[in-house]
Amino acid sequence: MQNTRLQTPIDYLKGVGPSRAEVLRKELGISTYQDLINLFPNRYIDRTRFYKIAQLQPSKAEVQIVGQITGFKELGQKRGKRLVATFRDETGFIELVWFRGHKWLREQLKTHTDYVIFGKLNLFNGVFSMPHPDIELKTDYDKSLSKAIQPIYPSTEKLANRGISNRVICKIMEQLFLQFNGRFEETLSSDILEHQKLISKSEALVNIHFPKSQKLLSLSQFRLKFEELFYIQLQLILKNIIHKSKLKGYRFDTVGSYFNTFYKSHLPFELTNAQKRVLKEIRIDMGSNAQMNRLLQGDVGSGKTIVALMSMFIAIDNNFQAALMAPTEILAFQHYNGLKPFCDAIGVKIALLTGSSKTAARRIIHEDLVSGALQIIVGTHALLEDKVQFKNLGLAIIDEQHRFGVAQRSKLWKKNEAPPHILVMTATPIPRTLAMSVYGDLDISVIDELPAGRKPIKTVHRYDSNRLKVIGFIRDEIAKGRQIYIVYPLINESETLDFKDLMDGYASIVRDFPMPNYHVSIVHGQMKPADKEFEMQRFVKGETQIMVATTVIEVGVNVPNASVMIIESAERFGLSQLHQLRGRVGRGSEQSYCILMTSHKLGENSKTRMETMVNSSDGFEIAEVDLRLRGPGDMMGTQQSGVLDLKIANIVKDKDILSLARHWAKKVLGSDPKLTNPKHQPIAQTYIKMGKYKNIWNYIS
Repeated sequence: MQNTRLQTPIDYLKGVGPSRAEVLRKELGISTYQDLINLFPNRYIDRTRFYKIAQLQPSKAEVQIVGQITGFKELGQKRGKRLVATFRDETGFIELVWFRGHKWLREQLKTHTDYVIFGKLNLFNGVFSMPHPDIELKTDYDKSLSKAIQPIYPSTEKLANRGISNRVICKIMEQLFLQFNGRFEETLSSDILEHQKLISKSEALVNIHFPKSQKLLSLSQFRLKFEELFYIQLQLILKNIIHKSKLKGYRFDTVGSYFNTFYKSHLPFELTNAQKRVLKEIRIDMGSNAQMNRLLQGDVGSGKTIVALMSMFIAIDNNFQAALMAPTEILAFQHYNGLKPFCDAIGVKIALLTGSSKTAARRIIHEDLVSGALQIIVGTHALLEDKVQFKNLGLAIIDEQHRFGVAQRSKLWKKNEAPPHILVMTATPIPRTLAMSVYGDLDISVIDELPAGRKPIKTVHRYDSNRLKVIGFIRDEIAKGRQIYIVYPLINESETLDFKDLMDGYASIVRDFPMPNYHVSIVHGQMKPADKEFEMQRFVKGETQIMVATTVIEVGVNVPNASVMIIESAERFGLSQLHQLRGRVGRGSEQSYCILMTSHKLGENSKTRMETMVNSSDGFEIAEVDLRLRGPGDMMGTQQSGVLDLKIANIVKDKDILSLARHWAKKVLGSDPKLTNPKHQPIAQTYIKMGKYKNIWNYIS
């Protein structure tokens, strides 16, 4: 019953009314009582201490004083008018200053009446003043719930302009708690509460908004963070359980001649233990009658593509087709060119479909897909077009899936009567905390070792002042027969950013490395696909020694002879991007290098990024630092950011609570997947309400 009351529109709460409700809706997304309760404070101010005016010291701290206003005066000209009040206690006086709202203040504030004031001090000509103090009658202060540790709520300029100050939000919150008598339904089972020594929901909500002590505040924060993360995990794990029980996949019982012939006679190198483990996980998934829904993570160069190819051979051995979708034409070409020789060797028919494919070629591909003559299709978004139909698509592999929207991906599933098995691949290492929160409904496989014989890439950080030495180093490497990448962050000069742009850089590289001794390629996102491919191929064939590019080469270029990656204005790039770019070299047996070029002016975050790159080659370690620096929303991009619209928890700082919450969600669902056990009733009821009132927890995308 109480939860339906919590869905009451905020307009009906005493002290709010329609016009305030409208501003709260627009500015803070607060529509109901429930939303208001979930508006957790950003920080707290300890209001337990009072100062005497004679004790005041010049500092940035906020102070609280009890005293009386003994008089007002208006100073200044019309535009810069200010209202000044003299405020005294028994030890001295200070001035209170307001720059707006004079008329209202004069009417409201009484002289010779006890007030509690709170704010920051200024000292001018030996007199302390407090601009725009927080001020309330001493009698009101004594009655208030929040007189010890005061909550400071999120605010916006519009709220302030409409008179909805922090004090107003506190008053509205008090009203809500009075209406509910401080009692709220429990949302966790008693065994979780007892085992984890969590305080009750009611106690946690009262003490998050009106903390009685620092200890109760920290217990409340822990309890509410745990609850928030627990329900995200519950929802993701349940989604996976339901997915497996409802979505029957094709059962691939056979590991037949295509797979075995390739494994025995054409595999170019011994598989690593990690690759073998992941292949086994994929085989088990595809051999069950549930649809596979697996995320394959592996650092750049760890051999994900071979695992993908062998998974496709399992589908073909069972008379099904396979598709591999990549986010860019360059990457699609790369995959196709890499896979075709293996497919030709064992008689598997493979084709490439991108936006640049010619009409005649498209027609043949469309026909061969429908007839089943074409066994593997590699492509870009072009695979999602309605014209592309399959005879029987059994496995869909998506590379760098964070670049595709949810709706785009689901188009691929709908090309069949039953959904194909799904393997999602990424070379962007995802920190464990983020993987648990964003991909918690997928099964996760990790290739965490590099193929034998790979030498670690030497990474160094150099300032622009070392450029001549770097150019000398490039000459030496080219003399050894190696090739070089030079990557720039921008295509054209930006008026606001003083960074080397690509065209400028290209001109100076050509000056330093003139023809006929040297040849330089250039590739950027504004070129036509055919021109891009032409330049890429010159570099792949070794006709050019230097490739000047923007981040279009971040994924998918594989030139084993390229041994040096130079990243210009490296401070402009995020850590995961730097790591991806570095992974373009080190693909052959020679020693490879990555040189990070920056200006001398570096912020703290940029310094941390450079140090991390120089000291670590572990993608997961780098991703953890990246998550700490950038936060979850930025790492996932806008498509996924809704997943992490957290009210109180922070998956970076609260990763231990997240692991604990996931452990409990698994434990509960492991013993009671339908949540029918009476002891799980609070969890079941809360979970149902989450679905019913989407605005309670709107994290799940």
